[in-house]
Amino acid sequence: MAKGKNRVVFNEDLCKGCELCNTVCPTKIVIMDKGRINKKGYTPATVKEMDKCIGCAMCARICPDSVIEVEKEQQ
Repeated sequence: MAKGKNRVVFNEDLCKGCELCNTVCPTKIVIMDKGRINKKGYTPATVKEMDKCIGCAMCARICPDSVIEVEKEQQ
């Protein structure tokens, strides 16, 4: 899968800010959005450079609350 063809989608209002997702991202693009607070009162995770996503879905697999989906472009 080529870089730049994947997309990570967060249900940010369900994120509890545990930061597990950003510890497993091999490209280090998953970060905590320090400028925002979600409906639960937590700082949600987000992606800073979506074009660098390799579609590995490590972030989605480790998320305890199923907040993350990885969409891969069909080829």
